[in-house]
Amino acid sequence: MVDDRVDKGRRRFLTAVTSGVGAVGGVFAATPFVLSMTPSERAKAAGAPVEIDISKLQPGQMIKEIWRGSPVWVINRTPEMLESLESIGDELRDPNSEGSIQPNYAQNEYRSKKPEILVLVGICTHLGCSPVQKFAIGPASGISDDWPGGFFCPCHGSKFDLAGRVYKNVPAPTNLVVPPYRFMNDSLILVGEGGEDV
Repeated sequence: MVDDRVDKGRRRFLTAVTSGVGAVGGVFAATPFVLSMTPSERAKAAGAPVEIDISKLQPGQMIKEIWRGSPVWVINRTPEMLESLESIGDELRDPNSEGSIQPNYAQNEYRSKKPEILVLVGICTHLGCSPVQKFAIGPASGISDDWPGGFFCPCHGSKFDLAGRVYKNVPAPTNLVVPPYRFMNDSLILVGEGGEDV
């Protein structure tokens, strides 16, 4: 004879266990789809701000980092380098940086927050080559006898001074780009954010 009684407690238990297993299975099935919609670490790094340690950067030296897939240069200019910026204004296409890409705080003769520290994107504004540093002056530079120091693009001959300002009569149309940046402290720069300095 068949027993028609129903064990309601057991039924509730089996329903709860089955629902729990189904929910866990649903989470495991949905996880790959949700993760595929979030940006990868590589994508995050491509646009994320970059910290640059300048504690060991000596006067007259330059360090290079990568931000958004482009080289970023940080130069610690000597007093002589800064002095050379004042005497070449007539030779420059945009000496006051009026037609160049830079934050407002870099629209000055030095194109920087602190005169001695220059931050530039190291890409020529002509066709995207990377200029080389030519900090030596005169004949030692390999550029010309009266070269005051700066950057030279070997692809098409564009020249830039020690503030990244472009010379006249060269292919590059504008000064080198100054990215947004801020000083986190005396030895650390954050490139990619132009907020208040510490």
